[in-house]
Amino acid sequence: MAPPLLTLQNIALTFGGTPLIESAELSVAPGERACLVGRNGSGKSTLLKIAAGLIEADRGQRFVQPGATIRYLAQEPDLSAYETTLAFVEAGLSPSDDPYRARYLLEQLGLSGDERPGQLSGGEARRAALAQVLAPSPDILLLDEPTNHLDLPIIEWLESELKTIRSALVLISHDRRFLENLSQATVWLDRGLTRRMDRGFASFEAWRDEVLEQEEQERHKLDRKLVAEADWLRYGVTARRKRNVRRLGNLYALRQQRREQKRAVGTISMTLAEAEQSGTLVVEGEKISKSYGERPIVSDLSIRVLRGDRLGIVGPNGAGKTTLINLLTGVIPPDEGKVRLGANLQMVTLDQRRASLDPNATVAETLTGGRGDTVTIGGQTKHVIGYMKDFLFSPEQARTSVGVLSGGERNRLMLARALAQPSNLLVLDEPTNDLDLETLDLLQEMITDYSGTVILVSHDRDFLDRTVSSVLVAEGTGRWIEYAGGYTDMVAQRGEGVQARVVEKDLKPKAEKPLPVGQGASPKRKLNFNEQHDLKTLPKRMEELEAKIAKVQEILADPDLYGRDPARFQKAMDALASLQGELSAAEERWLELEMLREELEG
Repeated sequence: MAPPLLTLQNIALTFGGTPLIESAELSVAPGERACLVGRNGSGKSTLLKIAAGLIEADRGQRFVQPGATIRYLAQEPDLSAYETTLAFVEAGLSPSDDPYRARYLLEQLGLSGDERPGQLSGGEARRAALAQVLAPSPDILLLDEPTNHLDLPIIEWLESELKTIRSALVLISHDRRFLENLSQATVWLDRGLTRRMDRGFASFEAWRDEVLEQEEQERHKLDRKLVAEADWLRYGVTARRKRNVRRLGNLYALRQQRREQKRAVGTISMTLAEAEQSGTLVVEGEKISKSYGERPIVSDLSIRVLRGDRLGIVGPNGAGKTTLINLLTGVIPPDEGKVRLGANLQMVTLDQRRASLDPNATVAETLTGGRGDTVTIGGQTKHVIGYMKDFLFSPEQARTSVGVLSGGERNRLMLARALAQPSNLLVLDEPTNDLDLETLDLLQEMITDYSGTVILVSHDRDFLDRTVSSVLVAEGTGRWIEYAGGYTDMVAQRGEGVQARVVEKDLKPKAEKPLPVGQGASPKRKLNFNEQHDLKTLPKRMEELEAKIAKVQEILADPDLYGRDPARFQKAMDALASLQGELSAAEERWLELEMLREELEG
């Protein structure tokens, strides 16, 4: 067997006085494909950076075979030092590498190479970074969440590309299907220690449960032994001093061992506040169409969603999935056709932008709405600290500002707030972003047990297979087709997965203007300054308008207002109409810009 290319031994690292990694091991042989798994915050990304040589451990040894090449994909790649994406990718090549591969990979990933790094979206930056680490065909690839910000066509292309390369892989990902299809070994980082299993991720969860169950049995045996020794200390001490001293020493050692044991990190406890049952019909769309300019988003779609359905919406970035959700839930009207919502609907929405979280509010204020220190779930009142613990927030985080939370923590906070609201219709737009695998499992179980209706958008194939009863797929030019079953069932019926969106080109021939000498083709269209500013500021403006509308509605809720003060009543009605008009205009503007951004990124 060939010696390992990379070895980490007895790695330890402490951040801010708290040990993050206590004794981690990692060994990567030529051509090996391992996944690194663990809870959010367990230190996976840090360990990968130590393996890449970007962070120095407090203790332990890192060995790399002389001449072995390593490429590392960070979660947030930095392209700021380069003029174009092609220059960024070519900077990762050595003199012996094929320069054509840089352009080939950029094209496969939907980029031209002429993009300016300062104008890239998160998804475009991730694709450029993938091209840079793949282009040299290194001996070892260290990939930290490679599927983040990628749509299904790119995820499936990346998966097939990684299967064909000779490089050894170490993967961190929350995409279960991606890990199952690529990994041959699993390294579990848990409570600062690593355990290794020479099987792929598909076997991980059963193995993890066995390890935790064995730990619990050993802890139970230790507790029983402690009880017995403590009972001897109270009642069984004799005059034989030497034996007593030795046994007393053993008791103290047992107590020390018990104190030093680390329990597994707690699990999220998700309780969903369900509202009264909705009508049998939840959403009915009849020949609905929606376009932005000359680009059709939805064309002549008829669909019916009944109580208890779980509808998954899939398609490439820029296909209009968020617009379709807004059409089906009545947020925006169709250009043609009609949408009818069922009776007694109480809808809760989790949007992918997380825009409704106030970065200046604390965690406790976000969950309580700034009123008191309790949360009401399903008619039962619970203290906010206890509810926070259900979602793995510590009591000390109650006064933490939302703005300093990690992506995973913000997502858990959004879930906690959404699930506390009574609902019979859940609308989830990319709910799996930044969630660890254990939290994903619980979210899947919650959706399965939910008696209401679910409409969700996701790029996670395994999540779709486990949660939805039908899949609505973008077929291009505004056409959407519904398939029974999950994502795998859809692929079997359709004969292929989701394909990358083809940007429609103007069919009318245009007179070509001669280019000035020394200039190439004009760069790809980008959002201008005003469009970028509006896209960034409109969500906050919409929140402010919604808050003002709520205040005016509180005034109008007074049944005696008109009789007591007709002038004030009329003033409030005029203000409400004006605010609702502003909100509608702001929403339309934001949706147009969001669709334009998706089209340009696509």
